[in-house]
Amino acid sequence: IDHQVKLRGLRIELGEIEARLLEHERVREAAVLAVDNQHLVGYLVLEGAGEDWREVLSAHLAAHLPDYMVPAQWVVLEQMPLSPNGKLDRKVLPKPDASLQAREYVAPQSALEQQVAQIWAQVLEVERVGLKDNFFELGGHSLLATQVVVRLREQLHSEIDVKSIFTTPTLVEFCAHVAAQQTNISPVQDALAKSLEALKRLSAEDLDKLTS
Repeated sequence: IDHQVKLRGLRIELGEIEARLLEHERVREAAVLAVDNQHLVGYLVLEGAGEDWREVLSAHLAAHLPDYMVPAQWVVLEQMPLSPNGKLDRKVLPKPDASLQAREYVAPQSALEQQVAQIWAQVLEVERVGLKDNFFELGGHSLLATQVVVRLREQLHSEIDVKSIFTTPTLVEFCAHVAAQQTNISPVQDALAKSLEALKRLSAEDLDKLTS
């Protein structure tokens, strides 16, 4: 059974997500649920994973699946709950504990962090966003992630991918990714921008001389 669900108008095969997770060496067991018909939650029994397991597994899924099929939240278990006949009992999988996900507020520092935090707060309709806050734990999902990317592209003129929010879901990680994208502007683009600025400063007479 693939456990097909419909989330925000999109059909999602939970079994396909679970199969991709099980391909990764850090995952011993995996299950995925659509909680409250709002977002996906991944349940994992890990195999000696390091502290970066969340980012590693999100990136693994994002490389193979559409962004809306990457779980927004994760729950790590010692073992999966089983029914009397030995099969996974999905009904007793615990909901993510919001109290465990609460983080100490750390204010954005740089101009970029403040700008991105403001956009997140507007899109997510929350009062403030700190550096340690996770986009999805604040109520984000793929459609809202798309809104964030559209606004950032308009304001920063940078080619930011929606998947980057899934692979770097905390504000501090995402801002570091955005900053890296901005520094990757090629020398050719930089030279072109400078040339255009120089043209803007030329007078009509100067332009006539150039074109004559």
